[in-house]
Amino acid sequence: MSYFPAFLKLENRKILIVGGGVIAFEKLKHLLDFTSDISVIALELSDEMQKMVEERNLHFLKRGYKRGDIKDFAIVVVAIDDIPLQAEIFKESRHYNCLCNSVDSVDYCDFIFPSYIKKDDLTIAISTSGASPAIAKHLKKYLLKLIPSDIAVFLKEMRSLRESLPKGRERMNMLDKKAEDYIQTWSKK
Repeated sequence: MSYFPAFLKLENRKILIVGGGVIAFEKLKHLLDFTSDISVIALELSDEMQKMVEERNLHFLKRGYKRGDIKDFAIVVVAIDDIPLQAEIFKESRHYNCLCNSVDSVDYCDFIFPSYIKKDDLTIAISTSGASPAIAKHLKKYLLKLIPSDIAVFLKEMRSLRESLPKGRERMNMLDKKAEDYIQTWSKK
């Protein structure tokens, strides 16, 4: 089954990462593009993870996971190799109504981390529903080459226009034409 694409607003949503290795660090880097309300529970942290936790002043508990640790979190990312513990945390997440991602165990995931591009307000997510993460990675590289460096400036202008012009058909048509014209300039560069 395919995953439904959605962009979650992480404001006022606490996130827990269980694990402190290389994969946990990768997930942490992605999440920090969107929020800093992240806590980590791990027996040990990789050097990169330790540095990031310290630099970003993230809450860190140096210990193993204990039942109930997820009760105050909206999202939990389980980045450990212990598959039975992944299953246990996923099952527990049902009781607390929090979303769970168990790295490399799709049976214990409510969501996956897609490959994505983030340039200020522009975010493009790419997923193959697990069929080929390699294709997602290379498609991301391809798309990055297509997006002009001034996209952030253009999006700021569009945001300003949306906020300052009265709502209605005229505004919608003007913004649509402006976006279409901007994208058409890409092929002329």
